[in-house]
Amino acid sequence: KFSRKQNTAFIIGDGMKKPRGILTYPAGTNHKQVEQVVSGNATALTGDGIILLVGSLKEAYLSNASFLMKRSTLTQLRTLKDGQGNYLWQPNYQLGLAQTLVGYPIRTGEDMPTVAAGALPIAFGDFREAYLIVDRQGVRVLRDPYSSKPFVEFYHTARVGGDVVNFEAIKLQKIST
Repeated sequence: KFSRKQNTAFIIGDGMKKPRGILTYPAGTNHKQVEQVVSGNATALTGDGIILLVGSLKEAYLSNASFLMKRSTLTQLRTLKDGQGNYLWQPNYQLGLAQTLVGYPIRTGEDMPTVAAGALPIAFGDFREAYLIVDRQGVRVLRDPYSSKPFVEFYHTARVGGDVVNFEAIKLQKIST
C-alpha cells in the first residue's frame, strides 16, 4: 500500500505533505517547467509524435532514457506502424530483456493518464537524472490497544519526498495537434 501511494505521488502528487509529481509542472522549456511534445492528433497517439518526443530529449540523456506509460497506452502503441507498415513497438520474448519502442525500454505505471484529448499519457527521459526521491529510512509503527478492543491496531507511517530536479532530462507527450 505504501508503494502504490508513493507511485501515485511521484506521478500526480501536489507536493503538499507528499512528493510532487512529474505531471504537475507547467508546460515549457524554462526552469520549473517540463516540455510537452504534441502527438499530432487531437485524440490519439501517433508514430510521428513518438519520434518527435524522442527527438526532443537532449543527447546526454538518451543512453539511460525510457518510456513511462499506462498499460492501456502501451496496448494502443502496439498497433502503431511506420511508413513501411512495420510496427514501432518491438516485443522482446527473451527472459529478462525489456520490450522497446523505437529502441528505448518501456516501463508501465498505472498512475499515468489514459490517452485522451489534452492528456499527458507518456513520459520519456532519464528518470534517474530527472527525478530525486528522498526516503527517510525506516517505517514507524504505533501500537493502539485501546481503539478497537479486544483487538490491537497498528498504524504504520513512512516519510518520503520527491521532485523533478533536472527539467531537461524528461519530456511529456501531450495529446493534441
